[in-house]
Amino acid sequence: MSKNKVNLLWFKDIHFDDVPIVGGKGGNLGEMYNNGIPVPNGFCTTTHAYFKFIDSNGLKPKIKAILDITNVDNPEELNKSSAKIRKMIKSAPVPEDIALDIMSAYKKLCDYGGLKNVPVAVRTSATAEDSPDASFAGQGDTFLNVIGETNVVDRVRACWSSLFTSRSLFYQVKNKYNHFKIGVAVPVQKMVQSEISGICFTINPVNNNKNEIVIETIWGLGEYIVQGIVTPDQHIVDKSNWSIKFENHVPQKIQLTRFEDGNKETAVPKYKQNRTKIDKNMVLKIAKTAQKLHNHYGRSQDIEFAIEKNKLYFVQTRPITTVATSQKSLDSQTQIDSHLKTILEGQAASPGTGSGPAVIIKDPKELKRVRSGQILVTEMTTPDFVPAMKKVKGIVTDQGGQTSHAAIVSRELGVPCVVGTNTATKIIKEGDLVTVDGTSGKIYSGATTISKNTKKSTSVQKTATKLYLNLGEPELAREMSKRPTDGVGLLRAEFMIANIGLHPKRMIQEGRQKEYIDQLTNGLLKFCKNFNPRPVIYRATDFKTNEYRYLKWGKLYEPEEPNPLLGFRGAIRYINSPDVFNMELEAIKKVRNKYNLKNLWLMIPFCRSPQELMKVKKLITDAGLLRSPSFKLFMMAEIPTNVILLDKFIDVGIDGISIGSNDLTMLTLGLDRDNEEVATEFNELDPAVLWSLKRLVVKSKKRGIMVGICGQAPSNHPDLVEKLVKWGITSISVSPDAIDRTREIIAWAEAKKLK
Repeated sequence: MSKNKVNLLWFKDIHFDDVPIVGGKGGNLGEMYNNGIPVPNGFCTTTHAYFKFIDSNGLKPKIKAILDITNVDNPEELNKSSAKIRKMIKSAPVPEDIALDIMSAYKKLCDYGGLKNVPVAVRTSATAEDSPDASFAGQGDTFLNVIGETNVVDRVRACWSSLFTSRSLFYQVKNKYNHFKIGVAVPVQKMVQSEISGICFTINPVNNNKNEIVIETIWGLGEYIVQGIVTPDQHIVDKSNWSIKFENHVPQKIQLTRFEDGNKETAVPKYKQNRTKIDKNMVLKIAKTAQKLHNHYGRSQDIEFAIEKNKLYFVQTRPITTVATSQKSLDSQTQIDSHLKTILEGQAASPGTGSGPAVIIKDPKELKRVRSGQILVTEMTTPDFVPAMKKVKGIVTDQGGQTSHAAIVSRELGVPCVVGTNTATKIIKEGDLVTVDGTSGKIYSGATTISKNTKKSTSVQKTATKLYLNLGEPELAREMSKRPTDGVGLLRAEFMIANIGLHPKRMIQEGRQKEYIDQLTNGLLKFCKNFNPRPVIYRATDFKTNEYRYLKWGKLYEPEEPNPLLGFRGAIRYINSPDVFNMELEAIKKVRNKYNLKNLWLMIPFCRSPQELMKVKKLITDAGLLRSPSFKLFMMAEIPTNVILLDKFIDVGIDGISIGSNDLTMLTLGLDRDNEEVATEFNELDPAVLWSLKRLVVKSKKRGIMVGICGQAPSNHPDLVEKLVKWGITSISVSPDAIDRTREIIAWAEAKKLK
């Protein structure tokens, strides 16, 4: 039977391309389970079962009639409508075949565990949830410690009804979702009796530092970290050398614990209250497994985990949806008046600054007092706070960490937020004028008056060495173009291809080449328009096979390789699949010719031999793209053969090279930095790597072609920038967070070189 027609699926039968059937949460659980990540076993009811339940009880017209007359901006009206709909759903019978399938699957899960009644977690997984553009954070209900087959059926129905909670309805309306097109699936998963729970972000969600992994942990079940009831320990891991660069340990007196009759708040034993939750080895184990998920999905992840008897389990992953809003908040940050007095400090949770009168909310029933322009001060937020959170200029909480509900939603909304202050509701009084700095974690008495810092007003040091940006997300193009840079040195194709969602060969098979070309063109246009006339160097797709398999229908076209790093990627793909490569070339031509944006150049990645480069170059010229003063052709230099045979590559005819220090380091040292057994040996400053970098720069300068670097090395190692400038590098391309410090180092290095 087709997956679309079954009532439930086991995790082993679920992959990420099943999201329309099992929702975001269900799709991610199945994807992790089938990729060797330690995930507690379970099954997932499908959206087919949900829609069947709605139809068999004739609920759609009844629900629609209520919603048609509901003003979601009126909290009382919204709450009443929500209560009516939920009562209607909870009292409707579950179709017999669905109920029997759920009970049978629960019994089978018990048999796997060798127990009569296995405690399970029952969670809501909407098809709009955990998607690349919306976290749906906290909108669906979760039930922990559910025991017994009839109780599981009841909780599944309750999850179906949670699509219509007041907070979820508000979220759907404001994000323009169709209530009746969202499907609800329900994962049912064996419970982990969490002695320690935690959340991990594979980039720093506050400052968007992509070289940091943030891990937060508490004692007990994970609800208290998400809800912000307990302020967690925090570890920040540096990906460049897998070291712990920051740690903060917070005493914890209460925890949520599972008992046979339900979950209860208990005291943390005194001997544990001041102890660190996890040791260094566990921190790095979590970080490296999280990075594997980041690499597998091809984007930053928000991950939940649990530890029982020192065994690590991953129970959820979803994309981080706040990168663009966090960056926007960082870029539009207001300068703090020097005369303002710091009255409180907590954890920086959502960047930006906001000033206004404080409104103290100690009970969700008081939320109707919140007005636009205020600073919301509360012990912690819950999903019911979202309508109020949208109105305010800043948020301050007593409790919670960077992974709490308050922090995640604030970042999604772009509202400055400081969490974990402990005493904000006691120190700040109703009506006090305060300023929240969500970047530093400080709260000031009074309001700031200095205008916003657009970063254009400050004088920029001129340098002979070009400073470029590494970018990939079209949504960031406009904001990043305002930064003082010379262009985009590395425009990654992968994010735009992932947004298209379907494997390109599937698009070709379905005759949808124009659609693919148009979508890629639209992404390229955002960069080229905003940065024009500065150059934008587009690196043709460098997805590895495991990343292509992640796209819908990808498994149909991609082999499973033991080591994708060394597999079917880069130039060889263009030669073997010219029809796919041609769609990229057509998009480039469209941007350059139809829209007359001549600042778009092309770069070829992972080119193993001069012969490969020659074949790819023929494909490019056959498509009508010829090298000229306005169209430059670059090659990535990231394989030892590029270093050894550089003269022969240049002889084929290229305008420049861009050094990919990440792959070059791995391939020079013979290790995969994503393999935790050898990752500690990854060293971009190894003498062999430095020798290769120097040879590439000096030889390119001698041959009269441009030479840049676009790997992580310059961002991670300022002292390397000095060496690169000394050798004569043409350009350095860095991540946005490294712009200012890299320009300063370049200017200093150039001055030193002149002396």
